[in-house]
Amino acid sequence: MPSAQDNSGPVIVRVSGPIVGATGMRGAEMYEVVEVGEMGLVGEVVRIVEDRATIQVYEDTSMVKPGAPVRRTHAPLSVSLGPGLIGNIYDGIQRPLPAIQAHSGAWINRGEKVPALDVARPWPFEPRAAAGRRVAEGEVLGVVAETPLVEHRVLVPPGVAGTLQWIAGKGEYTLVDKIAVIETAAGARDVTMLQPWPVRVPRPIRQRLRVMEPLITGQRIIDTFFPIGKGGTAAIPGGFGTGKTITQHQLAKWANAEVIVYIGCGERGNEMTEVLREFPELKDPRSGRPLMERTILIANTSNMPVAAREASIYTGITLAEYYRDQGYHVAIMADSTSRWAEALRELGGRMEEMPAEEGFPAYLPTRLAEFYERAGLFETLSGRTGSITVVGAVSPPGGDFSEPVTQHTKRFIRAFWALDRDLAYSRHFPSISWLDSYSEYVEDVAGWWKENGDPEWPNLRTEILDLMQREARIQQIVKLVGSDVLPDEQKLVLDVAAIFKNTFLQQSAYDKIDQYSTAKKQVMMLKVILTYHRLAAEAVRSGLSIGRLRGLKIVEDISRMKFQISNEEVGKFDTLLGRLEKEMAEAARGDV
Repeated sequence: MPSAQDNSGPVIVRVSGPIVGATGMRGAEMYEVVEVGEMGLVGEVVRIVEDRATIQVYEDTSMVKPGAPVRRTHAPLSVSLGPGLIGNIYDGIQRPLPAIQAHSGAWINRGEKVPALDVARPWPFEPRAAAGRRVAEGEVLGVVAETPLVEHRVLVPPGVAGTLQWIAGKGEYTLVDKIAVIETAAGARDVTMLQPWPVRVPRPIRQRLRVMEPLITGQRIIDTFFPIGKGGTAAIPGGFGTGKTITQHQLAKWANAEVIVYIGCGERGNEMTEVLREFPELKDPRSGRPLMERTILIANTSNMPVAAREASIYTGITLAEYYRDQGYHVAIMADSTSRWAEALRELGGRMEEMPAEEGFPAYLPTRLAEFYERAGLFETLSGRTGSITVVGAVSPPGGDFSEPVTQHTKRFIRAFWALDRDLAYSRHFPSISWLDSYSEYVEDVAGWWKENGDPEWPNLRTEILDLMQREARIQQIVKLVGSDVLPDEQKLVLDVAAIFKNTFLQQSAYDKIDQYSTAKKQVMMLKVILTYHRLAAEAVRSGLSIGRLRGLKIVEDISRMKFQISNEEVGKFDTLLGRLEKEMAEAARGDV
């Protein structure tokens, strides 16, 4: 193998931004990692024609010239898997940013090689298998207390099975220390806690299962109206300033996934800085521990090399699959897939590929499908159940949902949370449109809601959605003739819809009570609003004026219930319902 100084081997013949052409590459394989130039910049082979290869470089190629050497590694782009991933911050090709900062300062030096995991750090290993027995791929050999929230399960690597000849005893070991020996058909295989895996190859599973349980996010408009299942896929499309990133932050903070992988893919540096500063200070709502003890951050901002942006998606999903194989429910936040698609477009242009819609490569739908289809609820190789839930933000230019990335994404996801610019500009957050959004998981998760929320959940949901459809039709009339000429029955619909929007759909991320709602609280809030609508409609039909209704004290209390009744005090909703029925009866009799 030629050294970095030996120009008799593969050499560069063309440089076009992050795309480099090299000759002397006969025998190279697709997606093989190479080191480019004197500094050994990390690259990946993406096209081969005879002895000439096109290389996608994941670092800045400034000052790289034709004639510079290329060194093959004979291995695909891979990530290092093992204890130490949780709580870490990586770039798009799994370089640890905290370790780089400690080593080189605030900037990543080109060609810098820093191990993704600290191989010198000892970890407390506790065996869970006995020597002499047969072990299958994916089986748990032992556990490591990676963080107080995550028990790291050291697995038999995929493709390895046989008799466990030897396993290390309880004690501390580094990632490269031998912790087991398995006698396979091909001979003895040493196992360490450090296990690499190519990012473009999905990790194997036993079977895919049907999604039946919702991912509870604590965001009422999502959980109640447009739910996503554990193992589901969703997209959050919206124009600039509509709150995509903030919505994903809320999901990452509050979703009842056990592991969070947050991918900042091509977003502005200040947004990612907010994540990096805020997440280490956040507390997990269920345990009270720091949220970073179950979170992995991948930061690949818009000023970083564009090719690494393309790789960051695969890096994130592979890390998620690793924890899924351990039996965890993992949620991925990808912000944003539009920036990832723009990276594909730029790289495709540099490679002189034939463009398709709006300049995006013709294989854009295939790449989107490859990403979203790695989500799901699975039976792992060891027989455990694990899931990967993917939520991808989409940033259509000008908020145009007809552009290619949004349209192709809709083919591969089952929950669509459309952000509305008018709602965002009126400070209504989450600015998810209840008219343009949809979820195909409603029937799948209805059984869970009936058991854990309320048996009437499907009917309550249908009733309020019908009311919102009526309100939308009435608003069309109001635009033409005004609201004063409407009959009281229609004015009541507008009033109840306004209460519902401001009380239920609008949610404050800064209020300690309102920032998260349990399933029980969501159902009870819905019951209160619909009970008020039913009783008020009866009172209006009996002759009570809409003006009298608006002046009732109970209406103000309903509007403020989200701030005044916490998740632990859902019994107070029964008291509120009792007061509601009493005051409405008194109003109908003319006593108030």
